Amino acid sequence: MKVYISILLIGLTIVAHAQRSVSGTITNSQNEPLFGVDVFIEELHKGTSTNENGYYELNNLPNNSIKLTVAFIGFETQIKTLNLQQNETVLNFILQEAVFKMDEIIVSTAFNKLQSENVMKVERATAQQLKNKGAATLIEGLSSIAGVSQVSTGIGIGKPVIRGLRGNRVLVYTQGIRLENQQFGDEHGLGIDESSIESVEVIKGPASLLYGSDALGGVLYFNPTKFAEANSFNLNINQSYYANTQGSNTSFGVKQTNDSWKFLVNGARNQHSDYKTGDNERVTNTRFNETIFNTAIGHSNSFISSTLRFNFNNTKVGIPEEIGIQNTHKTPLYPYQDLTNKMVSFNNIFFLPTSKITSTFGYTFNNRKEFELHHEEGEVHAEEEVHPEEELVASLNLDLKTFSYDVKWNLPKSEKVETIIGIQGLNQKNKNFGEEILIPNATTNDFGAFLTSSFDWKQHSLQGGIRFDTRAISSEKHIVLHEDEAHVFEAIDNSFENFSASLGYKTTLFKKITSRFNFASGFKAPNLAELTSNGIHHGSNRFEIGNSALKNEKNFQSDIALEYYSKHFEIFANGFYNHINNYIFINPTGEFEDEYAIYKYTQENANLYGGEFGFHLHPHPLDWLHLQSSFDFIIGKQNNGNYLPLIPAHKLTNTLRAEYDINNWLKNGFTLITVESNFKQKNISEFETATNNYNLVNIGTGGKINISKMSFNINLNINNLFNTSYFSHLSRLKTNGIPNIGRNFITSIKFEI
Repeated sequence: MKVYISILLIGLTIVAHAQRSVSGTITNSQNEPLFGVDVFIEELHKGTSTNENGYYELNNLPNNSIKLTVAFIGFETQIKTLNLQQNETVLNFILQEAVFKMDEIIVSTAFNKLQSENVMKVERATAQQLKNKGAATLIEGLSSIAGVSQVSTGIGIGKPVIRGLRGNRVLVYTQGIRLENQQFGDEHGLGIDESSIESVEVIKGPASLLYGSDALGGVLYFNPTKFAEANSFNLNINQSYYANTQGSNTSFGVKQTNDSWKFLVNGARNQHSDYKTGDNERVTNTRFNETIFNTAIGHSNSFISSTLRFNFNNTKVGIPEEIGIQNTHKTPLYPYQDLTNKMVSFNNIFFLPTSKITSTFGYTFNNRKEFELHHEEGEVHAEEEVHPEEELVASLNLDLKTFSYDVKWNLPKSEKVETIIGIQGLNQKNKNFGEEILIPNATTNDFGAFLTSSFDWKQHSLQGGIRFDTRAISSEKHIVLHEDEAHVFEAIDNSFENFSASLGYKTTLFKKITSRFNFASGFKAPNLAELTSNGIHHGSNRFEIGNSALKNEKNFQSDIALEYYSKHFEIFANGFYNHINNYIFINPTGEFEDEYAIYKYTQENANLYGGEFGFHLHPHPLDWLHLQSSFDFIIGKQNNGNYLPLIPAHKLTNTLRAEYDINNWLKNGFTLITVESNFKQKNISEFETATNNYNLVNIGTGGKINISKMSFNINLNINNLFNTSYFSHLSRLKTNGIPNIGRNFITSIKFEI
């Protein structure tokens, strides 16, 4: 921590150039000033909003090229690239009314363009949009995005699935660095809470060109909480209640920003009891508790923009096995996991005369503990077995320390061409301190170098690049005595190399259809569990054996996205075909050890294909009414004809949404009803069970209420309105005959000062 602070202070003492500023007025097409328009410079984490006269001003800007974004609900988003060569620049905007959602800057792709200009199709949702859907957890909210789902164990444990790929095939970025928390395991969550993020971007498809190994299936890119507007102070307090789990979420945030310095701090506490199914039975030990804290400090001048962030997350979550004890206690029973994640990231942008260099350094400490009681034959669990945890030593105790770096140079650009070169890498050490060993002590080193360019002309954009990666994994030998047998973790010293490439083209067909064609290769190096496992994995309730001879997974995906917009109608179609060489999966051998079925990692070529299709109707003159519909499906098969495991069922989602303002006391009001239809999943692997179709109905309403000088946001949601008892195909509890969560009434209120 001291090292990062020292680097920050050194960077901030560099002699600054002359200060730059930009100002102007923003009006509508009738030349009327617009109040509250967001004016933001994404890369500087700096923004403001217009006053009653439509006037805005941003000071202390770099002597360089910047992208200024202007966004306002109900109007088209505009983005201008400015070369600030003068001390003061005046730039006025006239905004045109827009029927559909605001266009937004995409941060997860290379050139930070508006979504409408981007070569890749990227889904984006704000934390507030996910909250409006009444999701109990962040990952549950993400699964409402077409093409995204989750492997879940109750509501406290969920892992993202993008177009049928999960685990280490989906890379998660937060605070600008890779999330490293033993993500190969399905039996613990992400460790990210909505209080620490502003929005999420989803890249569906291989993104190894930008991110290296583990981005074979896609990327979840979490944008951290924004700083306050320039020269302002903000305080917010949020309280949510979840009736099904008798759970609560309490969070707060404080922000302060002036022209040069900015600071924020956020915290949250989540507590949930066991969830209740549609049959009104509580699923024992699905309870969980979560504590979150994050803070950030930033500084910018005409030469450098720096941001230092820290995030802490601790989650205690029960590992469910049955429908047994029926109570509403919130302290997990045995077995349970205690997960702690600490992240520090340090981001700098150096503004050179005609180019810029961006660097992000990160350090992540992840500690994963699992506690369980050992019983003699004939003993049974009892409610009084609730810990204190100090009574037991953790049976599983893994420390994972990761240092990562990411340096990019945006070369001097012409009017039509932008080019970026960069390097990325990490050093990772895994150590065991528990009674049992799941994966051995090991060291991993990654290094990657890439080049990517974008060429824009008229209504066309062409973007491509190439990348080389290398990964080295070395582990220690372990001998674990278990009853009368010894399980040996043989030492490995493996290295993996790969070239990745991508090419994308965006154009407008027939002057009406926005079209994107992308072709990309990706790869995933085998992880420690796949290479070295040799023992009982209690979280999965099986004996797992690794395979040190595993090769890189390599894939090639073609992706076509077509979108048609008119003033009151939008329709889209996204299709993909994904071929994967050496797809790694775990398969039962038919043998048993210690009464546990033995599973072994193996490889087979595989293919996945499918897509997302839908429309958005905004009928005239009913400007307040929206009808949205989407359908997504995925087929995953091995080359031998067998289906891949844990492929989501086909899903149809229909939403009717009304948006309105009522005088001055209710702003941004909404009421919605969503019908989610999940189809029967019978395309299953040989050790899976099929799941039946089911329908879920969710309703919600909310908005910003102004009373006198006080204002607050309120949300009311009922999920699974008819208390349907159902089995999600990606639920890890369905093999035990345990349904998913039943009706859940959720209320949330947020005060801002």
